[in-house]
Amino acid sequence: MVGGGLGGVAAALAALRAGRSVVLTEEFDWLGGQLTSQAVPPDEHSWVEQFGVTASYRALRDGIREYYRRHYPLTAASRAMPQLNPGAGYVSKLCHEPRVALAVLEAMLAPYRASHRLQVLQPYRPVAAETDGDRVTAVTVQHRDSDEQVTVTAPYILDATETGELLPLTGTEYVTGFEAQSETGEPSAPAEAQPMNMQAVSYCFAVDHVDGDQVGDKPPNYAFWRNYQPSFWGDRLLSWTAPNPRTLETSHRSFTPNPDDDPLAVVADQRLTGGDTNLWTFRRIAARRHFVPGAYESDICLVNWPMIDYFEGAVIDVPDASKHLAAARELSQSVFYWLQTEAPRPDGGSGFPGLRLRGDLLGSADGLAQAPYIRESRRIRAEYTIVEQDLSVAVRGDRGAVEYDDTVGVGMYRIDLHPSTGGDNYIDVASSPFRIPLGALIPQRVENLLPANKNLGTTHITNGCYRLHPVEWNIGESAGALAAFCLDRGATPRAVRSTPALLAEYQSRLAADGVELSWPEVSGY
Repeated sequence: MVGGGLGGVAAALAALRAGRSVVLTEEFDWLGGQLTSQAVPPDEHSWVEQFGVTASYRALRDGIREYYRRHYPLTAASRAMPQLNPGAGYVSKLCHEPRVALAVLEAMLAPYRASHRLQVLQPYRPVAAETDGDRVTAVTVQHRDSDEQVTVTAPYILDATETGELLPLTGTEYVTGFEAQSETGEPSAPAEAQPMNMQAVSYCFAVDHVDGDQVGDKPPNYAFWRNYQPSFWGDRLLSWTAPNPRTLETSHRSFTPNPDDDPLAVVADQRLTGGDTNLWTFRRIAARRHFVPGAYESDICLVNWPMIDYFEGAVIDVPDASKHLAAARELSQSVFYWLQTEAPRPDGGSGFPGLRLRGDLLGSADGLAQAPYIRESRRIRAEYTIVEQDLSVAVRGDRGAVEYDDTVGVGMYRIDLHPSTGGDNYIDVASSPFRIPLGALIPQRVENLLPANKNLGTTHITNGCYRLHPVEWNIGESAGALAAFCLDRGATPRAVRSTPALLAEYQSRLAADGVELSWPEVSGY
């Protein structure tokens, strides 16, 4: 498994449960990807507490809550909440500190590390691969901080990297950016393909608000970002104004640190609203009123807001990717300085000088997340490509999403595309609860490379609802289970999909492991 994000961890666990040995590599200091090193609280559907996720993903969520109950100074009332939301954030029913998720993920992997069936190479990134015809025979990874290299051989290689790094290294056919409508038939697609038109990337960060002046040095490029105004934004990017993702009308946010009048029992339902009216509570990861008095000086707010979206250039398949990643960091640093010094306050003043970066909670020295939040990856040319008309409510209506017979899991989220490097505004399309087709996990040509992250066979558009935490986990889990099943049966992934008996047996194994293959009757999406 190359890549230790949520998909990579889930893939490793599935293969390990099936009795296989696994080598897992990860570029950053923490496993967990978007949930940990990228510092993004879970984006989940509104039925997540009842159904619609795998048993192992539910175990991760339960483990996070239990970690708080066991180790944190919760109030008696909060400790007793069955659906404890430590941050009481509006984006998720489980907003929490990234380090807690890391601890739970490490605990899930610990028995396999101890038995030496799991080897974790960290921090290593892939730099080369060897192939023999339609098979990948080896992958070479290099230590992030040195020239040390390790070559790993395995009968199955899973690409769980955030950007599909193995696809160009192995010569696997793939696509990037926006496909043409003539190719996909998607109502929201452009007339011509735009391979360099990709969603914004973001460097998230966490802040609290304490007494005293916490203002540091002005970022070098602050003046540029302070005055930066995209043509479609309706104001400067560094403002409380932004397009409404669903209507594109200009809307105004507020920001009130440590409000005393918001409820702890938050109903997070992305079907109804994004919940981002007050940006302090939107992705808050620690609500101090959940904890005994004095435990926290302040709430802790996770900043993953529209104003930190960087869309000035792509970071995939371009020679200046490092320049754009550095600029994305500068944007986030400038947003923080603007918050401290110039952001309009509800009382008519400017700036919140008591805001403090909490990089200690993110495992970083500079206060930003260790890794950029990557919303869009390279994607395999797959046996089956998931398109907008498979799940769009506008297209499918009351019929619901296409019910693939080769289902390997389920997911649900609106098609949620952030502004992109091609100058597109938000694209936000209502979707139906959907299945994950096995055909989207199988490359058109290569036999033993499987996607285990956002690099499966979606389009630019359907990536918008297949990129979220529980779906990435399900993709990885099903890919890891598929590799183990193929080794057990001496079959290829392509044969499993095309052979009814093998497909039924594989799906039965998934179901026995707690992977939900279809949705119950739901409404109101």
